[in-house]
Amino acid sequence: MSLQDLLDQERSHKTAMGKAFLCDRVVFRGKDLHQELGDKDWFSLYLFSITGKEYTIDEIKMLNYIWLCTSYPDPSIWPNHVTELAGNSRSTPSLSLMSGMAISEASIYGRRPDRRAISFLQSTNKAVKEGAELGEILLAELKKYRVVYGYGRPLARIDERILHTVKKAKELGFADGEHFQLALEVYRYLRKNKRLSMNVAALDAALCADMGMTPEQYQLFMTPCFIAGMVPCFIDGITKPEGSVFAMRCESIKYSGVEKRSW
Repeated sequence: MSLQDLLDQERSHKTAMGKAFLCDRVVFRGKDLHQELGDKDWFSLYLFSITGKEYTIDEIKMLNYIWLCTSYPDPSIWPNHVTELAGNSRSTPSLSLMSGMAISEASIYGRRPDRRAISFLQSTNKAVKEGAELGEILLAELKKYRVVYGYGRPLARIDERILHTVKKAKELGFADGEHFQLALEVYRYLRKNKRLSMNVAALDAALCADMGMTPEQYQLFMTPCFIAGMVPCFIDGITKPEGSVFAMRCESIKYSGVEKRSW
């Protein structure tokens, strides 16, 4: 960044994204929000805000399903756990939901693995097209990171979402995409040679890669995807006595570590 960059922004905020001309109109990525975009559903508008792209009806259905199929109202799931605990402490809906969203940027689940998964599939697809051997790529990935993002699943052996996602992709005509097919090929190799299963993150990333999303766009798209499952947990938390959620006595904790620590 140069001094000129700062000077250019000093008196006006330059943007190509949009502007609210109050009492007149609102420009949203070059389109009039109320007239040109007013018939869109919110989900389509959100996608347009990320990519500037108009998606087909079937693409919207597929992308919507990616969100829908992972909306689990289970308080034992980490983001939901935090959301319900926040609600039970009488925090506000916004703070409770945002706290759950914040921890969905985790290392072993959620947004960071999502981004790594789409980056891996896109770079691997490019390398295979240029003549690289898939097996060698996967072995190198495992040697470097000890994991292939989108494969394996914390706390569970299989991912129940996969069959439903594959079925939906076939119904809507997305199962023949090159990244989708690559994701399945990677699964077959890892299952045979490393006994690793697939989780739905690989398929979701592949579908979005086939629709042309970049890793940044994909991460933005996936960021709110747990919200529908968080809301019931928040409601559950606020209906229970304050401070009662996840209450546990010290003697109920099963500890098998060292008997005494220096600290």
